[in-house]
Amino acid sequence: MVAVNMDGASSRGRPLRSGVQPALARGFGAVPPPVLVLLGVISLQVGAAFAKQLFALAGASGVVTLRLLFAALVLVVVWRPSLRLDRTTLLVVVGYGSVLAGMNICLYQAIDRIPLGVAVTIEFLGPLGVAVFGSKRKLDLLWAVLAGLGVLLLSRVDGGLDLVGVGFALAAAVLWASYILVGAKLGSRTSGGSGLALGMAVGALVALPFGISGAGAQLLSPAVLVAGLVVALMSSVVPYSLELEALRRMPPRVFGVLMSLEPAVAALAGLLVLHEALGVLQWVAIGCVVLASIGATRST
Repeated sequence: MVAVNMDGASSRGRPLRSGVQPALARGFGAVPPPVLVLLGVISLQVGAAFAKQLFALAGASGVVTLRLLFAALVLVVVWRPSLRLDRTTLLVVVGYGSVLAGMNICLYQAIDRIPLGVAVTIEFLGPLGVAVFGSKRKLDLLWAVLAGLGVLLLSRVDGGLDLVGVGFALAAAVLWASYILVGAKLGSRTSGGSGLALGMAVGALVALPFGISGAGAQLLSPAVLVAGLVVALMSSVVPYSLELEALRRMPPRVFGVLMSLEPAVAALAGLLVLHEALGVLQWVAIGCVVLASIGATRST
């Protein structure tokens, strides 16, 4: 078993552990898991829209690196995780952090090339795939077809989509599916936010070479650092903490389909924050994916 514990029994001289952590645990426990997921979705997508505005200053890789670095710092300070991990738990933490970094790097490369709502709609095939392929109901195949139709409609927009951006979004989808499955294992082997803090630190180390090569000394600009902290809180600390707690209290398949509003929220965030107006066909495509997820939820 993992040696990390959040009960405060061995926290003498650590008021942060005995004060903040139980309060967070009580707060999370009082909120229904579906509400945790939806709050995480809103924070994540508004944060992603804000992050895209920073690409001109530090590039997509630089922004991802700052996001993960600051998120790891905040989570480690709050949760004070122990490094005494058994071999299996250590492998889960490393796997979680690596998947987390890859997922965010691919998504940010995608939204640098295609609209936020479109990128997240394609990426959403990951959790939807977890829901559909984890089901034995034949009806869920219909929802998979509907989601595929939505992506097909997205590919037929006027002027077409940047194929590299679509490729990054598809890669992010695969990694998002992996994140759900590995995240469930992380939640079962760690307590509180200790596993998330360690996983985020691993993710930051994985992303660091990409950020340095992409942004260089610009990463140390005061304006970029402040903006990176805001992105980290909105796009990592808040949503991943909420999602990890929700994963502890629901099966991965149910978690995936409860995020059915993710593409629509991303499209709205892109419209309101980035002024990325989508055409009618694009909204229909997003609606197909959302309906597919709602249908899978109803049949679960």
